[in-house]
Amino acid sequence: MKRVGILSMLLALALLIFDDGALVQAQAPAAAAKTTAWKIQNAMSAAPPSISKDATILDWPAKEGAEPPVLRKGANEWTCLPDDPSSPGNDPMCLDKMWTVWLHALMGKKEPKITATGLGYMLQGGSTASNSDPFATKPAPGQKWLQEQPHVMVLVPGKLDPKVYSSDPHSGGPWIMWGGTPYEHLMVPVK
Repeated sequence: MKRVGILSMLLALALLIFDDGALVQAQAPAAAAKTTAWKIQNAMSAAPPSISKDATILDWPAKEGAEPPVLRKGANEWTCLPDDPSSPGNDPMCLDKMWTVWLHALMGKKEPKITATGLGYMLQGGSTASNSDPFATKPAPGQKWLQEQPHVMVLVPGKLDPKVYSSDPHSGGPWIMWGGTPYEHLMVPVK
């Protein structure tokens, strides 16, 4: 009888962890509990395993202007980062080469040199302080954090056309984030 109870509990736990066969990332633990192993696993959850298994894993810099520490050197041209500690949501990401150029420019508050289409994954979703200000560290008074559903991000050389894509993250389709800034990109929901 005990064995049936334990098996039932394990099955219930497995159902909480898996959704439609895909791993659902658990809520990020408290900052003190985030080990290197946890950060690597969390970063890898941002993209399909075929990409993240061989990606370089970086951590967020301890202070503004510092280089992101390498947690694991990869064997492909993708870079993944764990949950951003400055936001309330769980928002790991995996970025291709062009997105990595973009991220370094954003972190240095410099204009990115986008020379090709770029693709980034945030399959756990994310949270952003502002859909219009890339440097906002908290929502404007009276606003809430934008809770993004799982998505891919697309960079293009040049500007996105606001007549084609909305800037409304609640439109149900792709939307432009940080439109009109050098950091604008297309957010494409996947669920």
